[in-house]
Amino acid sequence: MTSRIEGAFADRTAFIPFLSSGYPRPADTPRLLERLAADGADIIELGIPFSDPLADGPTIQAASWRALEQGVTVESALDQLAEISADLPPVVVFSYVNPILRMGVERFLERAEAAGAAGLLVTDLPVGSHPPLERRLASGPLDLIPLAAPTTPRARLETILGHASGFLYYISRLGVTGAREALDAALDDQVRRLRTMVRLPVAVGFGISTPQQAAAVAGMADGVVVGSALIAALGRSEAAFGELSAALSEAVHGKTWRSAAIRHG
Repeated sequence: MTSRIEGAFADRTAFIPFLSSGYPRPADTPRLLERLAADGADIIELGIPFSDPLADGPTIQAASWRALEQGVTVESALDQLAEISADLPPVVVFSYVNPILRMGVERFLERAEAAGAAGLLVTDLPVGSHPPLERRLASGPLDLIPLAAPTTPRARLETILGHASGFLYYISRLGVTGAREALDAALDDQVRRLRTMVRLPVAVGFGISTPQQAAAVAGMADGVVVGSALIAALGRSEAAFGELSAALSEAVHGKTWRSAAIRHG
């Protein structure tokens, strides 16, 4: 059966925005999720704040800290999601492993499913690092979204995909999350090769910052993930966040912003 997440790639390139739960204020999260849905998000990544987000750059780190300071927890994030998930596209819960272990794996999976989540991405749980936990997450009710990078060899990729469902999140460059002025010139070739190797849709993230870049990536991949640029815009104002969200959605869906945005940089 095709999952809700895989189904989101059926008709068009998927726009996949990221939102850090509880930022800038906990009460803002439901409204911002609804705004992303209204702007045309096909899948939404909802970040669970964590005190040591190793894969994230300064923008999302700061948003996570601010949410934690205001008392946001896994429980409260899932409670908010439960209130509005019926009105949203598929939601991927984006977490590190410690908050899941602290809550309890079984309780987390039950609560996330009850809240209406469709997928789970655990950034610091490499395949093979904890086989029993990986098997439990992969056999649970949520699609377990895998990560791959430019340095991932083919044999390793095959192992990763053995535990995966939903889509493959391809990290467009090495390093942590964060906006970048330019995309890697080799990205097109990398994604083309990857798409011949995997059955899942391939979404590209890390460093996509502008509608022009989003449009370029949409011409290569099945999905486009944008996180830090949206969080940075939200730090300026909710109006700036909404303007960027709408422009990115239009760019990914091919309505405007046609541009050859790839260059060496």
